[in-house]
Amino acid sequence: MQFDAQFLADLGLQAMPEEQKQKFLDYVQKETEIRIGERISSGLSEVQLNEFDMINNQDEAIKWLERNRPDYREIVNDTIEGIKAEIRANRDKLIPTQEGVGNGN
Repeated sequence: MQFDAQFLADLGLQAMPEEQKQKFLDYVQKETEIRIGERISSGLSEVQLNEFDMINNQDEAIKWLERNRPDYREIVNDTIEGIKAEIRANRDKLIPTQEGVGNGN
């Protein structure tokens, strides 16, 4: 998943002020990683968590997840879709309205 200008556009947030875009994208990426990590780890034993923590290579991590948490791709997709739904539901709070602009107020 790429958290970039296209991600914002897909969610209807292209009008977000430029100075807020990168901060928002960084926040969404971090929150997504946290939520995915929590959901994946909730089904693992302490031994498995320690094993996973020892992996330093992304390819090895994916292979490990395929063996130990075969539903991890579903968890990732569900989490991302959930976050997108939350963002869409709150889109109006994320983009300033244009009320008062150009009408003499």
